[in-house]
Amino acid sequence: MSRLFSDMSEFEIHEEIRSLTEKARKAEQHGIVNEVAVYERKIAMAKSYLLDPSDYKKGEVYELANDPGSMFEISYMNGVFAWGYRNDNKDLEAFPISMLRKNKA
Repeated sequence: MSRLFSDMSEFEIHEEIRSLTEKARKAEQHGIVNEVAVYERKIAMAKSYLLDPSDYKKGEVYELANDPGSMFEISYMNGVFAWGYRNDNKDLEAFPISMLRKNKA
């Protein structure tokens, strides 16, 4: 039975990231693209639990790590998820904070 990342220690999260990275590598070698995407998303979630959500503030703009050039403005935080709007899109989206990069502009 899987444990929640929020219930794991920092060491356990690092171990889980290593395990997921290995599984993603094997899936990629076998050409199972959708499985790779699932593992990458789980890795992003796990990495978010190693960061401090209080470092991410409403109104700040970040670049999305998986979509260079796309900007994301935080409307609010919910745990390790930042909710807001990408570029000029009117649809509210959520991203794990590990997927946000400081805007260099």
